[in-house]
Amino acid sequence: MALCQVRFFSQSLGKASEMVVVLPDNGEGPFPVLYLLHGLSDDASIWLRRSRIEWYVRDLPLMVVMPDGGRGWYTNGVNGEAYEDHIMKDVIGQAERVFPAARERQHRAIAGLSMGGYGAMSLALRYPDRFVAAASLSGAVGVGHRVVSDETLPDFRRIFGDNPEGSDKDLFALIRKVEQAQLPKLWLDCGVEDFLIEDNRAFHAHLQGLGIPHVYHEFPGAHTWDYWDEHIQQVLQFVMESMGQ
Repeated sequence: MALCQVRFFSQSLGKASEMVVVLPDNGEGPFPVLYLLHGLSDDASIWLRRSRIEWYVRDLPLMVVMPDGGRGWYTNGVNGEAYEDHIMKDVIGQAERVFPAARERQHRAIAGLSMGGYGAMSLALRYPDRFVAAASLSGAVGVGHRVVSDETLPDFRRIFGDNPEGSDKDLFALIRKVEQAQLPKLWLDCGVEDFLIEDNRAFHAHLQGLGIPHVYHEFPGAHTWDYWDEHIQQVLQFVMESMGQ
C-alpha cells in the first residue's frame, strides 16, 4: 500500500488542515473511495495508529481517505467552523484532484466512529446523491436529537445551538426528509457495553418505524479501539458489497 499524508489549506475553515490517504498497490484507477472519519478529540492519523486499517485494505481496490475533522462534528456549526463544507468541498475536492479517485456516487462511501459515526450518517443523509453507502460504528447518532444542557460539552451549544431537535442536525428528523429511493445503504453497529448503545437502539427503532432498510448489529464490547479495530473489517465488506465490488 502507498501511504500519503496531505497537508492543504481548507477554504471552508480558513486554516491549514490535513488528511491521510491509503492507496492500493495495484491497478491504475480510478479507485473507489471510503472516507473514514475519526471521533471527538482525535485527528487524521488515529485510524492508522489505533487500528490495522492499512492491513485490512491491502488486497482491496479501495482508496481510504482519513481527514481531520477537529471537534466540529462534521457539520456547519451554528456559531462555529464549517466542517460539513470542509469535508464535502475541500477534502473530497483535494482527494479527487490529487489522487485517482472515482467520482461517481456508486464508488464513494463514508464511515466513522463515535463523532465520526454521526458525521458519516449526517453527511450521507444531507448528500444522498454523493454516497452509495454510509456506516456508523458506535455512532453518537442521538447528539442532535435533544436539547443542549449546561452539562453537555461546552462546544455543543456553539455547534448545535440551544435546541437542535427537529433541525437538519437531528438525524431522526433529517432521515425523514430523504426519499427512500435516494437513500444510501446504511450500516449501524454498537457494543452492548457502550454508553451510546441506547441512542443507537433508538435510532434503529426509528428507522424500523419508518420502514427504512438498514443493517444494524449489536456486538460484545464497549467504546474502545479493540471494538472498532475488529468491526471495521465488517464495515469494509459492507462498503465493498454496496459498491458492487
